Amino acid sequence: MACEESGKLDAVSHSLPVRYYRHSSSSFGDDEEHHVSDYSSSTRERRRTWVGRFLQTLGMTIRRRKASFDYCSSPTHETHESAHGLLKRKRTSPPREIRRCRRSYVAGFVRRACLALPVLVLMFLGLLHILQVLIGRAQLLWDIDVYDNWMPDWGKSAQPGDGLSHYPTDATRDVIPIPCHSHNDYWRKRPFFDAIHWGCTGVEADVWLFDEDLYVGHNTASLTKNRTFRNLYINPLLDLLGAMNPNSTFSPNTTGHGVFDEDPNQSLVLLVDFKTNGRETYPYVHKQLEALREKDYLTYHDGNAIQKRAVTVVGTGNTPFDMVVSEKRRDIFFDAPLDKMWEPARSERSESDQPLSLAPTISFSRGQGNVGTGLVTSADDFNSTNSYYASVSFTKTVGFVWRGHLSHKQMDIIRGQIRGAQRRGLKARYWDTPGWPINLRNHIWHVLMKEGADMLNVDDLKGAAVQNWMARTHGLW
Repeated sequence: MACEESGKLDAVSHSLPVRYYRHSSSSFGDDEEHHVSDYSSSTRERRRTWVGRFLQTLGMTIRRRKASFDYCSSPTHETHESAHGLLKRKRTSPPREIRRCRRSYVAGFVRRACLALPVLVLMFLGLLHILQVLIGRAQLLWDIDVYDNWMPDWGKSAQPGDGLSHYPTDATRDVIPIPCHSHNDYWRKRPFFDAIHWGCTGVEADVWLFDEDLYVGHNTASLTKNRTFRNLYINPLLDLLGAMNPNSTFSPNTTGHGVFDEDPNQSLVLLVDFKTNGRETYPYVHKQLEALREKDYLTYHDGNAIQKRAVTVVGTGNTPFDMVVSEKRRDIFFDAPLDKMWEPARSERSESDQPLSLAPTISFSRGQGNVGTGLVTSADDFNSTNSYYASVSFTKTVGFVWRGHLSHKQMDIIRGQIRGAQRRGLKARYWDTPGWPINLRNHIWHVLMKEGADMLNVDDLKGAAVQNWMARTHGLW
């Protein structure tokens, strides 16, 4: 049967005119070439537009690639038939063409996946951030403070609690003191009071001597006649301590309570930064502190021991060390140089180790911890009888924090300095710590507190007092 059918086909093919056969073959080839030409021209037209170029870059020409892949995947496909439906022509796709089509398809898929993945990740992180904002700011949508309206008339006249709602020491009620120092406190909206409100146990005043009075400001351009040391700090301290030490039948002539109702024994550190000549400024600072001294509010050294009181005054900047130690009743203490106090760990010491020594002569114009120290021969000369803080610039002594965390060398510096300060009975304090990014700032705070620093030098009072700065507050900053 197969032979008979083959013979019939041969007979039919021989019976057709040669001219017709050639015409049919030519027509078939022309149609195929015309089809390919149209497809190529349409592809070129589409690619000429910017949309086409963009889609081609993204690998979005999936229809053509899918059709090409399907075409290449099939081992054979039928082309046009002859007019009589008897002539059929089979064409096999070369293996190279199949591989090319498949590679093109896979490459486009990979390209689209690489471009889509970052977009999906950003969308996911954006949703998480929105969720965090919604949860963290739930008070914007719901009133979760259920105690605001509870007995609003308590303590008012002719109401329950009449005359019982206030205490004599209400000025700092519910304020919990924390070891933070209000850096450049005079810049705040309410100098001194903002620091007390957030519980900071240290405030700072930069004083300048002009016309026999002390003015407070960061530089001479910021000074005004009414912003004096007496107006911004001495008088507010007298008023607040007077309220915290009421004269009543239960506590007559009491002066032992500090500014914090939660911890009356906590002493407030008043850090006075001498900006002008230390030897000329010191007598005026000592004189203006007389109002606090008369009330027995100042911590002092009586020659034998420290007598702790509500306020501890520490001189820094150009404060002369020799004038501090010359006082018989010392109530202005020195801010010692922390960078001179580094000590190795006890396990690393040898019998030949000696305390680090200072230079025999030090200029009287070199700032914090160095003024009036010409007779100092050893870091042990700074102790709790004449000094309170041991401070240094974090950036200067520790250096820049790379990669978001402290190196082993930097940790050794911090530990050695804190170790030396505490052995001498001083409180270690680092100023000029990084303030941004927030995560880095919080990391530095956490490390300093963990390693034993006694005071945080802060600009963001709320951030130090309220936020959980031991944890990350944001993914980036």
